[in-house]
Amino acid sequence: MKQVADEVWHLDTFFLPNSINAYLIEDVLIDAGTRHSGGKILRQLGPHKVTAHALTHSHPDHQGASHEVCSALDIPFWVPERDADAAENPDLIRERQPNHPIARFYINIFIGPGHPVDRHLHEGDEIGGFKVLDVPGHSAGHVAFWRESDGVLILGDVLANIDQLTGLPGLHEPKSYLTPDPEENRRSAKRLAELEPKLVLFGHGAPFRDTRKFVDFVDRLPA
Repeated sequence: MKQVADEVWHLDTFFLPNSINAYLIEDVLIDAGTRHSGGKILRQLGPHKVTAHALTHSHPDHQGASHEVCSALDIPFWVPERDADAAENPDLIRERQPNHPIARFYINIFIGPGHPVDRHLHEGDEIGGFKVLDVPGHSAGHVAFWRESDGVLILGDVLANIDQLTGLPGLHEPKSYLTPDPEENRRSAKRLAELEPKLVLFGHGAPFRDTRKFVDFVDRLPA
């Protein structure tokens, strides 16, 4: 686990560095990798105090170890309202993802058991010093976490800083075959670019600190 900003730590949840990320903000764990990630997450958290677990969205590479982590640490589970039912019943993830062989493959190897949701997250909520922003598209209820005081943005899968097929670094939109509404996701990306974040933390890919390059990339996306 590596500290990337004040009270913000990055956790690798997969064997390839930066490929599937989670974050600790103050004492809240954001995302939980795949169903194979629980032990790796718990080892990295070590002695850190964790009082809650929240999701950016209920996809199998973000909710996979949520049940294991919440059960092991006896902490509440906080999920965006429009993704909460899928966090409790992961079969709904299968229904909502595009009908594509790669999407089905990722679901089959990554999906974890459901877990009761204790709190629904909404636009404007405060979590670990961050504000919740509604940024749908990659999932119906996708949220980001924004800390205006120092420009730190945790944007989940609205964008990626790695190609999820090749593993090569670089800014990308999420794959269309993993994104139910790519047009809505672009609108969400443009909303986040308007914030001009100083540090962008992705669900997939290394931290990114070049504000101008980030904004320019989003500006070039189709309307």
